[in-house]
Amino acid sequence: MSAFAKEYLSETIDILSSIDQTEIAKLITHLVGLREVGGRLFILGVGGSAAHASHAVNDFRKLCNIEAYTPTDNVSELSAMVNDDGWETSFAIWLKGSHLCAEDGILVFSVGGGCREKNVSINLTLAIDLAKEVGAKVLGIVGRDGGYAAKKADACVVIPPLYPARVTPHTEGLCAVIWHLLVSHPDLQRTSTKW
Repeated sequence: MSAFAKEYLSETIDILSSIDQTEIAKLITHLVGLREVGGRLFILGVGGSAAHASHAVNDFRKLCNIEAYTPTDNVSELSAMVNDDGWETSFAIWLKGSHLCAEDGILVFSVGGGCREKNVSINLTLAIDLAKEVGAKVLGIVGRDGGYAAKKADACVVIPPLYPARVTPHTEGLCAVIWHLLVSHPDLQRTSTKW
């Protein structure tokens, strides 16, 4: 095995060992509660996290019987909102159009989690604010504990940024591990996989 591959996998093991499992338990509790009241789960992410959001929507719907959606699955609607109202408000406007309410939750997939001061991922911060306004749960899987999502969430798994040069690939890769853990958890999974 190459030295880099060995180093990367070793870093991954270190990070996995450092994840706060109490936050995973909180995510599970909130997701079970959301399903029990018939709430919906809106998964938000950009870039690689948008692709993860789409995949996770499938898993939560198919495996956990949780009604789930992501704004990035409809490029026509999303691009119309961005064109007319701007990127920053696109997720919040979409959530308003989806009639986000107190029984629902948002799940943020993000490396940084948004930062108002640095003007980064404002679309996520405004969506979080809207969720808080209506009483919806704010959940997250992020890579920075200082980001907006981690600060405002009801439950948030932080992928510890132990290796600064590779925060993004480790966060995005391990985000998939965490959400697959969630949809496989016996308290959440309702349908078995075929393989």
